[in-house]
Amino acid sequence: MSARPGEPEDATVAPAYDAVADAYADHWSAADSPESPADHGMIAEFCAGVPAPRTVLDAGCGTGRMFPTLAAAGLAVTGLDASAGMLDRARRDHPDVPLVRGSLTDLPFPDASFAGVFAWYSTIHLPDADLPGALAELVRVTAPGGAILLGFQAGAGMRDVGGAFAPLGFDVTLPRWHRSPDALADGLAAAGAREVARMVRAPRGREADAQAVLLAGLPTRTVRCIDTRPAAAG
Repeated sequence: MSARPGEPEDATVAPAYDAVADAYADHWSAADSPESPADHGMIAEFCAGVPAPRTVLDAGCGTGRMFPTLAAAGLAVTGLDASAGMLDRARRDHPDVPLVRGSLTDLPFPDASFAGVFAWYSTIHLPDADLPGALAELVRVTAPGGAILLGFQAGAGMRDVGGAFAPLGFDVTLPRWHRSPDALADGLAAAGAREVARMVRAPRGREADAQAVLLAGLPTRTVRCIDTRPAAAG
């Protein structure tokens, strides 16, 4: 399966994940969680900051690996992914979670649909040209006062990580973009969200790269008061 860096997310990444969906889900169901205590701390901070009605979009949910973590925190989760194969497996493993197929660059939801957006290692597959639009979409569907969490590999540049699936018998190309926390914080700020906290940690276990988590929030809606009192005479 071939792909060129800079192709749209759906044309590049979704076919690769369609091919490996079951192997991916089976691996993560059998393996220990790759998240570190620091990662879980940022996830907990996000979950605690999602306001009522506690609805969250898992944007780029894959096979739904993180659904139980979000649900255990009392969040009502909807999953979205560009890969039909990943969503098929998510439906089998998590039949009670609403799932929608769609792209991060054109989310199929109205403005302010969710109290929070969880983008856990999903923006990593977006080319640089698509990133500003995707971040704007994440902000658009988040309600005033809501929270956004991004997980990603810190660094710079693009690499093909499809070779990780070669031992499982798959020949796929999977481009992954590495970015700095500043770059993502600036992109969210340009779309109207403000940084609340960030975490960058060294690689652990089989990780080859530093990992980063960025938590952002949207301001509550400003209500403009109009003075309807009659003007003073004179």
